[in-house]
Amino acid sequence: MDNTVRTGTESLWSVLGGDPALVDRVEYGGVSGLLPARLPVMDLARAAVAACSLAAVEHAGLPGPVRVDDGAVATAFVSERHLRVDGRAPVNFAPLSRFWRAADGWVRTHANYPHHEAALLAALGVPDSGSVEAVAAAIGERKAVEVETAVYAAGGLAVALRTPGEWAASEQGREVAARPLLTRERLDEAAPRAGSGRPLRVLDLTRVIAGPVATRTLALLGADVLRIDPPGNPELPDQHADTDVGKRTAALDLDRPSDRRTFDELLGSADVLVTGYRPGALDRFDLERPGLVTARLSAWGDYGPWGGRRGFDSLVQVATGIAAVEGSAEEPGALPAQALDHGTGYLLAAAVLRSLTEQRAEGGSRLVRLALAQTGHWLTDSLPRYSPERYLAESEGPLGRLRHALSPVSYEGGPANWSRPPGLAGADATEWLGG
Repeated sequence: MDNTVRTGTESLWSVLGGDPALVDRVEYGGVSGLLPARLPVMDLARAAVAACSLAAVEHAGLPGPVRVDDGAVATAFVSERHLRVDGRAPVNFAPLSRFWRAADGWVRTHANYPHHEAALLAALGVPDSGSVEAVAAAIGERKAVEVETAVYAAGGLAVALRTPGEWAASEQGREVAARPLLTRERLDEAAPRAGSGRPLRVLDLTRVIAGPVATRTLALLGADVLRIDPPGNPELPDQHADTDVGKRTAALDLDRPSDRRTFDELLGSADVLVTGYRPGALDRFDLERPGLVTARLSAWGDYGPWGGRRGFDSLVQVATGIAAVEGSAEEPGALPAQALDHGTGYLLAAAVLRSLTEQRAEGGSRLVRLALAQTGHWLTDSLPRYSPERYLAESEGPLGRLRHALSPVSYEGGPANWSRPPGLAGADATEWLGG
């Protein structure tokens, strides 16, 4: 396990610009076989948590070691499923957030928020009280991409199922493949921020899972995290209960002058700003400040034809071919966790911590950018994936051409394969070799 896990951790730590020697501080353990999938989901989860933990001990100046327990990691990556509020299980997906069969394939929608549900129904021409049956009938009459286009145009969220090859051939898929997992920029020559003795101040403008997981982690590490939501659009109650632990939350309307002044005062004294709204949505508010570490999270990246689109983990899985890999083009599947959300969340927290460490030593305002689609590309194209072919061999013999599994017994100087293939049953002489 260690070699595979270390590969992922080394990869993430390198992207974050960390000292390679620190990877030796990580210890892995716990129950194996968790988060089973065709793609290496558990490897992604371990590596993301390991990188975040390394960034935390580096920033705090602690020696380590860093311990990554599979059980803790797997449980945290499905934290929303384990949540109970006075014994009540959470509602993770609304009835209209699901796969639908279209005339030529499949579509997945996301309608957890009331305004997204309203946009979906409007795009499909279904009454506001639309039932699952009515939505199914409306989608079933249309091609998948037609549904995707119409729902996005109405302000909703729907994505047609694509195979990995179809995504790779698309313009957005090519844009994602051509870019790094995350970007880290120094924006200016602002002086290093001197330590004040107060907790790190993090202004949280994120939603759903990935961004809130990052800021939840920063709160765990001692940061004073203040989350701001629009007054008329609070976070869903169960989402809030799961991801806002350790934080404080408030409502501000940034289009109202008095609220904007309050926000500007908060931003002026913040150390970190984390945003999770679609690219461009916050541009009019002028969020740059000297010495600030800014982390921007999006679904598809802030580039390409989908750069301005909203999106969620479940939809990114469908568009990028992950759902087809975990199931098939005829019957799509899903990862065993919202791993793009959670993985990106821990990676985002790691990027913030590394940026703070660098800012403290070298100064400069910092900007990091991450996207769920980039994390998905790392999962599908960069992490080692089990393939039986590398553990098989072929040979000619009395039985014909034989393909067989290699022995797992292996050591330096030992045999790579058996010295002879199987012969015809019962046809060998009853004597020892060499007389």
